[in-house]
Amino acid sequence: MAKITYIEHGGTEHVVEVTNGLTVMEGARDNNIPGIEADCGGACACSTCHVYVHADWADKLPKIEAMEEDMLDFAFEPKPGQSRLTCQLKVSDALDGLVVQMPEKQI
Repeated sequence: MAKITYIEHGGTEHVVEVTNGLTVMEGARDNNIPGIEADCGGACACSTCHVYVHADWADKLPKIEAMEEDMLDFAFEPKPGQSRLTCQLKVSDALDGLVVQMPEKQI
């Protein structure tokens, strides 16, 4: 399990434990975290699970793949180096302590 901190756009923090093997998006969904809509259910076919990864974590995550990068073009105000789709981030012990912040809105 990994403890992940989800920060709503307004600043409300939710610290939850997410089971290894799930995605960061599934952790948000399973814990009713507002701000991650996940309209496509995790198929990397929308950008409604977009977050900004805390700067301390940006270089610790797996490299962004082309499909995710393409979908981020549709995200609300993507930030190079920090924007990720939570459906593409698989939870493992290596993500323990991850901090992500939701954008103002999901498109």
